[in-house]
Amino acid sequence: MNRITRSLARPVGLAVAAIALLLGPSACSPAARVGVTNDFDHAVNFRAFKTWAWYPQQPRDAEGGPAKGYESFLDKRMRAAVAAEMTAKGLTEVTTAPDIYVAYSARVEDKQQVSPYYNGLGYPYGYGYGYYGRGYSPVTQYKAGTVVIDIIDARRKELAWRGTGQAQVDQNTIDEAETHRIVNGILSTYPPQNNNARR
Repeated sequence: MNRITRSLARPVGLAVAAIALLLGPSACSPAARVGVTNDFDHAVNFRAFKTWAWYPQQPRDAEGGPAKGYESFLDKRMRAAVAAEMTAKGLTEVTTAPDIYVAYSARVEDKQQVSPYYNGLGYPYGYGYGYYGRGYSPVTQYKAGTVVIDIIDARRKELAWRGTGQAQVDQNTIDEAETHRIVNGILSTYPPQNNNARR
């Protein structure tokens, strides 16, 4: 490679690397983001929990599948995803006398997002010509899948931990890949790791 080719290739390579760093992983997979929040009882010793079971009065899921009787597609996906995550954390599913019960709720809702950085002319951040359309904020419609996972202390019969995850989904239900993605995001924060969780 001669001196001119090297001098041309280097800035291009640096520019590509800079763009990749600026965009980050979201540029490759924007749908991979899951917004997760959680709350928990700070008096609970989560490390003492070794076994789990589904809450015996699991409410109906978003597709109407009851806890007993037939199972909807979403219910099967949720149970498989939660079971896989709990196993990965070293917790054993049992049928009697569990340390904790697990329950969930799931729904898909229509959402709107308004962009404040648009002048109505196709030029973001206030650039463009004239005053036509200035101040107009386009509204983006999308579907959001929300999953709530509760962990109940079986002995005390009290809520010990709650995690919530929300992500943009493609349909009116949460498909298998999206279910695993959201459940993984939620349970990645369990057990609590902050200084208030007992060790």
